[in-house]
Amino acid sequence: MRLEIKHCNNIDSGIIEIAENRLNIKYAINGTGKSTVSKAICNAILDRKNSTNKLLELRPFKAISNDTIQPSVVGTESIASVKVFDESYINEFVFQPDELLKGSFDVFIRCADYDAGIREIEGLVTQIKTLLSEDQEIEDLINDFNELGGSFGKQTKAGIHGASPIAKAFKQGNKVDNIPEGLEIYKDYIQNSNNFKWIKWQLDGSQFLDIADQCPYCVSDIDEKKEAITKISEVYKPREIEKLNKIVAVFQRLDKYFSDATKAIIEDFIKNVDGYTDEQVEYLREVKSQVDRLRARFLQVKDIGFFSLKDVDQLIEHLNNYKIDISLYTHLQSESILEKVGKVNESIQQLLQKAGELQGKVNIQKRLINRLIDTNKTTINGFLCNAGYKYKVDLIEGEGGKHRLKLVHLDIDNEVKDVKACLSYGERNAFALVLFMFDALNVHPDLVVLDDPISSFDKNKKYAMLDMLFKRGSNSLRDKTVLLLSHDFEPVVDMVYHHSGRFQSPLATFMENNCGILEEKEIKKIDIQTFIEVNETNVLNDANNIVSKLVYLRRTYEITNSRGMAYQLLSNVFHKRHQPQMDDVDTDSPRPMTTVEITEGVQEIQQFLPEFDYANIIGLVTDDSRMKVLYEQVSSNYEKLHVYRIFLQNRQDDATQSDVIKKFINQAFHIENDYIYQLNPAMFQTVPQYVIDECDKFFKDQMS
Repeated sequence: MRLEIKHCNNIDSGIIEIAENRLNIKYAINGTGKSTVSKAICNAILDRKNSTNKLLELRPFKAISNDTIQPSVVGTESIASVKVFDESYINEFVFQPDELLKGSFDVFIRCADYDAGIREIEGLVTQIKTLLSEDQEIEDLINDFNELGGSFGKQTKAGIHGASPIAKAFKQGNKVDNIPEGLEIYKDYIQNSNNFKWIKWQLDGSQFLDIADQCPYCVSDIDEKKEAITKISEVYKPREIEKLNKIVAVFQRLDKYFSDATKAIIEDFIKNVDGYTDEQVEYLREVKSQVDRLRARFLQVKDIGFFSLKDVDQLIEHLNNYKIDISLYTHLQSESILEKVGKVNESIQQLLQKAGELQGKVNIQKRLINRLIDTNKTTINGFLCNAGYKYKVDLIEGEGGKHRLKLVHLDIDNEVKDVKACLSYGERNAFALVLFMFDALNVHPDLVVLDDPISSFDKNKKYAMLDMLFKRGSNSLRDKTVLLLSHDFEPVVDMVYHHSGRFQSPLATFMENNCGILEEKEIKKIDIQTFIEVNETNVLNDANNIVSKLVYLRRTYEITNSRGMAYQLLSNVFHKRHQPQMDDVDTDSPRPMTTVEITEGVQEIQQFLPEFDYANIIGLVTDDSRMKVLYEQVSSNYEKLHVYRIFLQNRQDDATQSDVIKKFINQAFHIENDYIYQLNPAMFQTVPQYVIDECDKFFKDQMS
């Protein structure tokens, strides 16, 4: 079945193939026009059967004033009936886990006036919220305080919980700073930042001590080493050492927040030889208590707004309570803390000057909400009464100040909690899809359309649902003509790659919309590749340009964590450095790469790309005119982003790009959110066209 769609929403022209009596999967990124395809087919069938003009609803905005452009669908003549599972079908099942209708708050309370009121209130408290959101040190302080508090584990009446990270790290003393006698020769290893990995290596090898008279590590005489090796396994445990490293690092980061006296005692605690004392434990619990309380105060101020103020009768008194009395935090008397607390208190003081206006806005918002609740309840309950239903609804305030629509039977006071009200959102969708399947089987449509049916499920539920929909037997959609539209790649992997036989070899295609032209390309099993396979394929593809090949090669090194000289050299290429450099492990600052290092990197890269020459590639990436020409020659949207990002490196133009565009560019360059299995982006245009349009515009401006 060949369908031709024209002038429907964002589709100017497109042809799609639907194999009859078979599952047809159409995978596409958001914005391609999947739902438009579904609506166009349905509306065309309705128009033919009922002599209506439903297709006109899909006329593009750009053609509203041009009657010569008419939406059309050709090829549906053999389809007499269609059944669609989409959002409108799901909406027939309105019972939610904790409310009668999903999004009751947005439906009955949230409106333009409500949002305007919230914006006015937020505008009054914006100074203090901006202070906390823009001060990264405060954010880091909150996070570090949280990590320190978590290291104490579960609360106990006295002491530190024995299973807590801090107890496991320090209860026997700090054996990293205080190396036991006889193990001093291992100091460099024990005190290395990766000491826990070295200790694990030691422990793994100690099981072979009795096999022979030679050392299992160096095959020398074992007698003089056996005792030390055994002692390491007795004294050190990898996980405990790793916890110790992390906790010490937290204490070190928090050092600037503690008073001098507290810092000294904490220093003694983390460097103790034989384990902590009861007095140290009590002292540390006191420190933790103050840390937890101060963190809570910062978070309280951070959340200030309508929902935290709406139940306050005495606003000035309440706002004064947001101020932090730092004298109550004896362990946190540092200049850094005093500065942060001072900023918060000053912002609260400035907010107090607006207390009257703020109180007025809060009261106006409360009256608006009450009016909306009364109006909507009266309208709905009037209908229920007139229709003879022994039910009423109530809008009850729930968590976070959001109101939810509840169903109450007239014979009881509490809300109704029967079958549908107990369903979670996912269960509701699953239940709706199950009912849809039986509904479709009952009416025997010529075409079944599933518009993104399982995106809300987790992996296991997705597969279970697919198995149910297309299992062998009479009660399934197997052998029916089914069109499954999805922006989720997982069903393609499951049904085409892993279990094609079980799902009767569905026909899968990738749909792309390029400036209104909808095209599709078949997805075969060979097209579904792992991340590494995609990179390897494109590195070895002679048709690819050298720049993109190098990007794919560097991404391979990233995923395999191979950060050797080849990786370092490629990073220098992408940063356009004529003189390659790398970070010095000792000084943590850049230094020039040596001739030996450069040679090693070049030789490794040439194993994959024999034509690689550092000077030549630097000459290319630093030549704007050649890079502009290369950008024009590249046909893959994904690889256009490779050229684009390198072109922008070290240029002021980069600052003009939005964060959304930068996200796509960076993901094309580095490892971010790629699936284990994916389509080769050099072959399937998975980058949205609007992103490329922005890049095209930039280069056009550069060339003019």
